[in-house]
Amino acid sequence: MAFDGITIAALSQELNQKLSGGHIRKIAQPEPDELILTIQSLRLKLSANASLPLVYLTSENKPSPLTAPNFCMLLRKHLSGAVVTSVRQEGFERVIRILISGKNELGDDVIYSVVIEIMGKHSNIVFLDSNDVIIDSIKHVNALMSSVREVLPGRPYFIPNTQEKASPFSITTSDWNNIIFKKPTTVVKAISGSMTGVSYPFAHEMAYRAHIDGDAPVSSLNGNEHSALMDVFRDMFEKVKNGDFYPEIYYDGDTPREFSCIPFTMYSDLKNSHEESPSSIIERFYREKDQQTRIHAKSAELRMAVQTCLERQVKKIGIIHKQLEDAGDCEKYRIYGELINTYGFTELPQLPVPAEKVGESPKKLHVTNFYDDTEVDIPIDPTKSVSDNANRYFEKYNKSKRTSEAASVQLKEAENAKNHLESILAELSIARHEEDLIAIREEIVDQGYMRKQNTKSQKKNKKQLPKSEPLHFVSSDGYDIYVGKNNYQNEELTFHMATGNDWWFHAKQMPGSHVILKSNNEEPPVSSFEEAASLAALFSKGNGSEKLEIDYTQKKNVKKPNGGKPGFVVYYTNYSMIASVENLKRVKPFSDEEASYL
Repeated sequence: MAFDGITIAALSQELNQKLSGGHIRKIAQPEPDELILTIQSLRLKLSANASLPLVYLTSENKPSPLTAPNFCMLLRKHLSGAVVTSVRQEGFERVIRILISGKNELGDDVIYSVVIEIMGKHSNIVFLDSNDVIIDSIKHVNALMSSVREVLPGRPYFIPNTQEKASPFSITTSDWNNIIFKKPTTVVKAISGSMTGVSYPFAHEMAYRAHIDGDAPVSSLNGNEHSALMDVFRDMFEKVKNGDFYPEIYYDGDTPREFSCIPFTMYSDLKNSHEESPSSIIERFYREKDQQTRIHAKSAELRMAVQTCLERQVKKIGIIHKQLEDAGDCEKYRIYGELINTYGFTELPQLPVPAEKVGESPKKLHVTNFYDDTEVDIPIDPTKSVSDNANRYFEKYNKSKRTSEAASVQLKEAENAKNHLESILAELSIARHEEDLIAIREEIVDQGYMRKQNTKSQKKNKKQLPKSEPLHFVSSDGYDIYVGKNNYQNEELTFHMATGNDWWFHAKQMPGSHVILKSNNEEPPVSSFEEAASLAALFSKGNGSEKLEIDYTQKKNVKKPNGGKPGFVVYYTNYSMIASVENLKRVKPFSDEEASYL
């Protein structure tokens, strides 16, 4: 959701409550269009990035350049040690003004303002004096860049009113009828285009609560629908006016789809997560969204390498099957050789014949196969003796047999490689962090699917990033459940972390994570088994299937075959159950990372 007026209102309320009276301890400019103000013990991030302008309190810090930019130095000169007096929203616009009490060059008390404008590519951070004259801004805008307003030192500051929208707090019923219900457009466009600070999603929510199709033309609404829409509008903005905010994120699967500071009933079918403050919801939403985009981009190279290798293995398996098909007649050649040795000396005593009489000699031997009493015609070469003809078939038999044996070994190796590559693709689909990708890359390189790249940045990242660890969940009965995120973790879980009486789960006959249910030397309840099975289904190639069969057995029954690929095991004693998505609702995540999967 874009930073609309409702979000800015909620954020301004939070910042005013938490920052008012706080001293500015530190000012940093880690990016050309970004500031981090440390106020008391809180960090306030202000970003005027054209593609992602943001304002929120954060616990994270970013390294600053060795030489501070001019704008940062100017702010330090005037605002270091100054006190934040208040934070407010400007006219329900996407503008936040931070009022700061400081001193000027003469030591006199003065009120400065730092204004952050969240306006897409026009976003800016502007530093003003007590008379609203611009001291400087993080982005300079001259007359050539904008005919509406210059943002330059010495110019008066004002918020341009180019859209002539009405304030939702002062609009009357008459205004509502004249401004909105007479526009030749859809309901959503009429609402968002007529009122300050109202975004498309918020307008859709208003229409949804009024039981109106937001994409229907305004002219199609009747009087009752007019009244219903106005009632919803008044009710929602009464909550905004009273500061009655309830920040939530809405997820489409694992992907953050939307966030709002007013509950969106139109997303009742999506998973939602409540946060305590607008800052935390903004930080989490954009962090997860950015993280997924960044991880997907970084995994693209690995995914392409694995996909290419997988296609080669599939093609190789097809070729081997054809070889086995061609070599499947090897027994026939052995029988032909035996039949020629049995009947050839009596039926073809004249062989070999001179080359000039080849046309007069038989080119096949018609005999009865003493193995099944069928009549067969065996092609022969009349220029060769009976023994040579028999030996020719024995040689073909031996060659076909060797080919079949070698092809069978190659087929098994190719199918193992195919299954392993499919499991790596499944690993990439659940990777959420850079350390997960590093672990998967190591596996790909170790198995020879990709060349090792020892770049300095990769070595540095590997040292700085924490080691990828298995996921940890807790069943509704309090039993620990662990899930491997890659094949190396799967082996570590199964053969080092799990004890003999712990329970091991895996999706039946498909790539997936090893799941360990710790038994604590006792028999866990059935509900814990169901929840562990559901996690095995969630972290498998079959994720999303309504019904998925899960194999489970005690760890002591799981063995590692000699020469097996990482994560590949065999077991001959097991039980099975059908996993249910409903069971995941009872599982307790151990941390935020695990919670993001549920």
